[in-house]
Amino acid sequence: MSWYALATLEHADGPAALVLPEGAVLLSALPYAGEVGSLSVTDIIRRWTDLEARIDRLAVAADNGARRGNVTLTKASRTAVPFQPFRIFGAASNYIEHAAEMETKLAAKVDSTPFVFMKSQSSIIGPDEPVVLPPESQKVDWEVELGVVIGKAGRRIPEARALDHVAGYVVVNDISARDLTRRTDFPFSHDWFRGKSFDSFTPVGPWFVPKSCVPDLHRLRLTLSVNGEMMQDGTSGDMIFNTFEQIAYLSRLLELRPTDLLATGTPAGVGMARGIFLKPGDRMVAGIEHVGEIANPVIAEG
Repeated sequence: MSWYALATLEHADGPAALVLPEGAVLLSALPYAGEVGSLSVTDIIRRWTDLEARIDRLAVAADNGARRGNVTLTKASRTAVPFQPFRIFGAASNYIEHAAEMETKLAAKVDSTPFVFMKSQSSIIGPDEPVVLPPESQKVDWEVELGVVIGKAGRRIPEARALDHVAGYVVVNDISARDLTRRTDFPFSHDWFRGKSFDSFTPVGPWFVPKSCVPDLHRLRLTLSVNGEMMQDGTSGDMIFNTFEQIAYLSRLLELRPTDLLATGTPAGVGMARGIFLKPGDRMVAGIEHVGEIANPVIAEG
């Protein structure tokens, strides 16, 4: 099977669907799905090591027409958040050009390690759900990122084995309140949690794409447009610390677990560098080659 994805319908733990090049079908509609047909995408990823081969076979069968009933949705149809992550990790200033546009001074890579922050689970929303602008911020910004989903637990994972622990990928839009990520009331100048964890600040989707369907995760085009105007257009190959290095680093600190989500950094083109910020009525479309696109409107709180 060259490409397929797993989508969630209705709600975060709702029925799982296979998304295929020509449409999609509920897992439960496949005659040989068995217990897998009743599982959510979250549960499938939790058991990815055991279920990956079976899901691959079901995708092939579905593509060959072995299903009950007709296609239930198209690739353009609305879907929910594809799965519920156990934890959300974000890589800060992980693209040189993005660091430059933010006027961030970086140490030489040989003298540093990834800078990782965490985001709240309640910040996650799905396709077509609105990003809500909080009244506390006047500088809310966008960041398209490759979301890497862990499918196999591991501690102290060597870079050479990091891909073995990856289940697949999603598109992440790391919304950031730029005027709240820096502080003057404490001796600590930055506060990524405050600036990035408001409700609705992490659009994730549109579905989960297994790693076998993506030829090279470090050669993917990342784009983001606002109201049809291209703002970001980069490649995952420009990461300072690639995904394998990030996995190795994080797993030295803690055990990575299935459904952990790593937002691996954003390329240049954010609003802060342009003096442009999100406003009510805007519409963002974040996309990643071989993964998909997620669109989200912007509204004011209230």
